[in-house]
Amino acid sequence: MATTTATKEAVEQQQYLTFLLAGEEYAISILQVKEIIEYDTVTTVPKTPKWIRGVINLRGSVVPVVDLGVKFGMEERAVTKTSCIVIIETRFEGQNTTIGIVADAVSQVMDLAADDIRAVPEFGTRVKVDYLLGMAQLGKKFALLLDVDKVLSTDELLSLTGISADKAGEPAVE
Repeated sequence: MATTTATKEAVEQQQYLTFLLAGEEYAISILQVKEIIEYDTVTTVPKTPKWIRGVINLRGSVVPVVDLGVKFGMEERAVTKTSCIVIIETRFEGQNTTIGIVADAVSQVMDLAADDIRAVPEFGTRVKVDYLLGMAQLGKKFALLLDVDKVLSTDELLSLTGISADKAGEPAVE
């Protein structure tokens, strides 16, 4: 009977990669992470939102690079020796898409059970609450668990480009 419990706990546990953005700890499911690469040449693409740093050549594929810090309203940070790009796979327009996320530093891979994840308060985070799956305690701090599919959703990308092109005089709706 102990074996069944151990197996059930293993299935319920999930691994998350934690990384830093402007001193805040964020986490994404390790299942979406393809690799972590050194921050290298990023080619700027004109007329893209400020939070899209540009594109990189990843073994012959063009991969967009997103700066989540800027997307979340933080100042753009300088690239340092610990800066890297986390290559993830997400659903975009109904298909799997590879995207790079700029991280100031990668921290660790942590195992979290459902019991370790707390609900997100309606205040106190720089990130829209619907971008978050929850919060996990790391010592005295928390890591914000990102729902990458929502953070990089088609609707959001379309509304951002639509706001800048079509609705310049109207207030943005969140």
